Amino acid sequence: MIDNLPKAVMDSADITSISQLILRERESRDMGRWERMRECFWPDSVVRISWFRGNGPDFVTGSIDMARRGIPAKHRLGPVLVTLAGDRAIASLTAIIDLPVELQGVEGTLSTHARFLYRAERRGERWGIFGFDAIYMRDELTPSIPGEHISIAAEEVRGFRASYRMLSYYLRSQGYDIDSNLPGEDRADLAEALNRELLSWLERERR
Repeated sequence: MIDNLPKAVMDSADITSISQLILRERESRDMGRWERMRECFWPDSVVRISWFRGNGPDFVTGSIDMARRGIPAKHRLGPVLVTLAGDRAIASLTAIIDLPVELQGVEGTLSTHARFLYRAERRGERWGIFGFDAIYMRDELTPSIPGEHISIAAEEVRGFRASYRMLSYYLRSQGYDIDSNLPGEDRADLAEALNRELLSWLERERR
């Protein structure tokens, strides 16, 4: 019966499944539902973001450690755009990563604007995440109470990339090694290279 359904209906079902997969992974991250988050990734998946490079299951373990260290990231997500190619797909969405921080005794929120790019792959009857990358756009640091100020000397952040400068500064202060060669609006060449890589991966399924 399913094989007799129009392709548009089948594609719509796949797009819904992939969109829900991405939203489930991010909600699980925000709410600390770690096993549900782990189930979203294939064991051989690849995650490449500011503070982590490795496979999906290890990314979940790193996220658990980050939460235990008092860095509870939350995410504001835009609509998910899915491009299908058989048993592979790319999902793209804008996102804002909010981190509650305390610097110099002042509470604030560090907000990082980015585009998330996921690679999803169907194995058997189930879609799972095969890749997770980010293209960084900009970030901002805002005191929680209007009128308070967080003052950071320019030399303290001079070595960090403009597209994720404050995120790098804060995570480095918390003991994380930060990859300074990630795609960003200040490195269009790296963003274009990532897009080509993902499209090439998708095209291999079409052949």
